[in-house]
Amino acid sequence: MIRVLLVDDDPLVRSGLRLMLGGAPDVKVVAEATDGAEVAALVAEHSPDVVLMDIRMPGMDGLAATEALRARRSPASPGSPVPEMPHPPEVLVLTTFNTDEHVLRALRAGAAGFVLKDTPPQEIVAAVRKVVAGEPVLSPAVTQRLIAQVSEGTDGRETRAERTRAERARAQLALLGGREREVAVAVGQGRTNAEIAAELYMSVPTVKTHVSRILAKLDLNNRVQIALVVYDAGEAR
Repeated sequence: MIRVLLVDDDPLVRSGLRLMLGGAPDVKVVAEATDGAEVAALVAEHSPDVVLMDIRMPGMDGLAATEALRARRSPASPGSPVPEMPHPPEVLVLTTFNTDEHVLRALRAGAAGFVLKDTPPQEIVAAVRKVVAGEPVLSPAVTQRLIAQVSEGTDGRETRAERTRAERARAQLALLGGREREVAVAVGQGRTNAEIAAELYMSVPTVKTHVSRILAKLDLNNRVQIALVVYDAGEAR
């Protein structure tokens, strides 16, 4: 049974999500929150597998709540809002716009993907299942479009933050071995495991092993974050 925490300040949205998810035999809504500030306590109490997180909420918004959840801070750290969790839940962001710049920040924070609020019910259920299975719910094409939109907003001028991010990304890729780097770049280019296996002449299980090692070495949460690192380093061609 997939355990889901709903986080949205709109009671109608929560009601609709509860109904559509409740119709799936393998999904159970275990709790609801109206504000990001409630998420940490509810995650600790109910141990959900997936947090379906709205972005815009009063108080703590979904972005801050996602960053806090994925930070995995130690409970001994002063001021830590979230106890350390060996297996934090996956975060699936809810948004009304598929070009929302905030989505990019959520993905950088470790969200497994995003779904639009007008997505058909069966697709939302499928998205929940996918993130639990370790599949990011964000097509490579959408990832590139989101990143491109943010980049275009700079009028072609590289900001200091972008330079810093590029330097950090290149340093991260430098930590990888030769084959790991090839796999990382392929992930950043939107290749599936099967496509990477065929392109690099290796088995799919070997690709999965490389992806797991990349995630561990770079301290990332999912393939979307690998793609973002590759893009930031200027390798996504």
